[in-house]
Amino acid sequence: MGRRNRKGRDITGIVVIDKPSGHSSNHVLQQVKRLFDAKKAGHTGSLDPLASGVLPICLGEATKLSGYLLDADKQYAVTCKLGITTDSGDADGEVIAEQPIPEFDEAGLQTILNSFIGEQDQVPPMFSALKYQGQPLYKLARQGIEVERKSRRIRIYEIQLLDCSYDSFTLSVRCSKGTYIRTLVEDISHKLGTGGHVTMLRRTAVAGYTLDDAVSIEQLAERRETGDLAVLDKLLEAAENALPDWPVVNLDEAASKTLSFGQSIQVEQDFECANVRLFDQNEKFMGLGEMSPDGVIKPKRLFASAVS
Repeated sequence: MGRRNRKGRDITGIVVIDKPSGHSSNHVLQQVKRLFDAKKAGHTGSLDPLASGVLPICLGEATKLSGYLLDADKQYAVTCKLGITTDSGDADGEVIAEQPIPEFDEAGLQTILNSFIGEQDQVPPMFSALKYQGQPLYKLARQGIEVERKSRRIRIYEIQLLDCSYDSFTLSVRCSKGTYIRTLVEDISHKLGTGGHVTMLRRTAVAGYTLDDAVSIEQLAERRETGDLAVLDKLLEAAENALPDWPVVNLDEAASKTLSFGQSIQVEQDFECANVRLFDQNEKFMGLGEMSPDGVIKPKRLFASAVS
């Protein structure tokens, strides 16, 4: 009986966390869920334990948006230490090779960086959460097992060189979903004629959220100590604002009711877009829909309040 009483609150929204280095994304998720006393919570894609930065946490009905936020573009700041290769590709791993570092200048490095801009195939690292026959790859890697991984199509939109020395460089990278920055850094170091690994990784933006929107776990805990959950709730971002690039479709009462039954509707819009945000006759967010070029909208993920 006690467990049933500790289910938590039915609260919906998104809190953007500045994840600290040294903690797993799931650990941060559980902390946020506990602090908000939320019944349901989910994050929008894991960050490596070494990594820090923007980690949106979805609460309640907003978890229905997690997969779409996961698909969003991301931006990182990353520092690479040259001459040393680790098994994980970052400073948390074991050193597996040391190589001399050729002399290079910023112009030469910039030329190499430019060669990585655009669409390309990237092979995910063994130290990743991707699964092989039901097992996360990182668990196999820790056992010294390596399996073949299929390459994935990614896109690097922009790489800015922020800092550079004889044995390291720091970049700002804007990229598509599925991009492994550790692998990118290793590939860049190989083109320089040496090895390298990540010593600092910070996600600075994802899905329109930036570090300016983020709060720390410590800040949440301080607010929680007041005992007034309403103080915490003020930090929640509205779920309907989570996908700002998705056009808005405002519906009348009849169309809202039809959609709430899971049926498609016909609308007249001056745009063509596969994905839309749906609002009912009272301007209340209903959820997400998919619109065909001829204006037919079918529901994709509707909030419980829209179908109750």
